[in-house]
Amino acid sequence: MEFKIDTKSSYILITPVSNHLDAKLTAELRQKCRELTENGRNNFIVDLHNCLDGDKSSFVGLVEMHEDCYSNEQSLVFTNVQTEVMQALKAEEMDNSINIAPTLIEAVDIVNMEILERDLFGEEE
Repeated sequence: MEFKIDTKSSYILITPVSNHLDAKLTAELRQKCRELTENGRNNFIVDLHNCLDGDKSSFVGLVEMHEDCYSNEQSLVFTNVQTEVMQALKAEEMDNSINIAPTLIEAVDIVNMEILERDLFGEEE
């Protein structure tokens, strides 16, 4: 599976090239996040604008990926989710189990706020 990776100062933008979101793509996304974490990166935005449709099997993987990141004090936000994929997520009642931002700017804002929250809560302890 091919991804476009764009490294920014506070996050990494991962854009799958595939137009279909399935379990295989989700598994490879999880693996890519693990690899990037091993290299010291902690915050991820996944731009799904290319994914025009999605399998139900992939949604479980997205939720697991989200839980993995947040249990390790990382951020993960999905953005530019196409209408058909969003409708399927809502039908499976998984749209509230992951962070979804309508635009990249909003996704960056979420990541930056979470970084700030972790820094503030870390100082209090």
